[in-house]
Amino acid sequence: MFPQGVVDFYSSNQELLWLTTVLLDLCCTVVLYRLFGKAGLQVAIATAILLANLQGPKLTVIFGMQTSLGVIFYSSIFFATDVLSENYGRAAANKAVRMGFAVSIIVLLMLSLALLYLPSTRPETAEFSASIHASFQTIVNFTPRFIFGSLLAYYVSQHFDVWAFHKIRSLTGERWLWLRNNLSTMSSQVVDTVIYSLVAWWGIVDLKTALALGAAKYVFKVAIAMIDTIFIYWARYMFRRDRVTQHATS
Repeated sequence: MFPQGVVDFYSSNQELLWLTTVLLDLCCTVVLYRLFGKAGLQVAIATAILLANLQGPKLTVIFGMQTSLGVIFYSSIFFATDVLSENYGRAAANKAVRMGFAVSIIVLLMLSLALLYLPSTRPETAEFSASIHASFQTIVNFTPRFIFGSLLAYYVSQHFDVWAFHKIRSLTGERWLWLRNNLSTMSSQVVDTVIYSLVAWWGIVDLKTALALGAAKYVFKVAIAMIDTIFIYWARYMFRRDRVTQHATS
């Protein structure tokens, strides 16, 4: 998909690739919000869930730490939830959490059904079809366990994130958005990481490796939470500007 020069550059600069991916993911979320408002954030959450679950089994090494690729996309869910909490309130954020949960269930069901279809045996496509089926089976066979772990972690931690965000806001008012954005995410990510690491990796790797993967995952989530601070201020600015514009024209 990308020119060979780009592939070669990022192959030798994996940390820069990570940062590029995080920034692009957050920018896409803000663009969806700018174009479609609250619905755009709901779409961003559903998209991030799909990407995180499908890419969850892929492991890579960034800054010397082994981590799941899905952590990049999963962390953007917390960003979108915090934007919803800040601009539309607790009820809207919790609704988006439930929508994301429903999307995950549907995806799990449909991907499981897709595995029941046998590959084509027509001579002209048999080899290609068998190869694609085997690749698809490798990914999807991981998916149920990773999605179950993600579902449980997602549902518990996301509701905790919304609660924590609004608890901090009740104490600080509209001040210190950076504080509630980071504290709510950091605390809820502890819950998410512990649940997901135990469910997703238990029995696949030893406990020490599972804990190491969880710790690395948490470090990356905290880093992304800090990076997304500027984006949540950007999203709040757009929301307030639009409200002023609406009042001016009404």
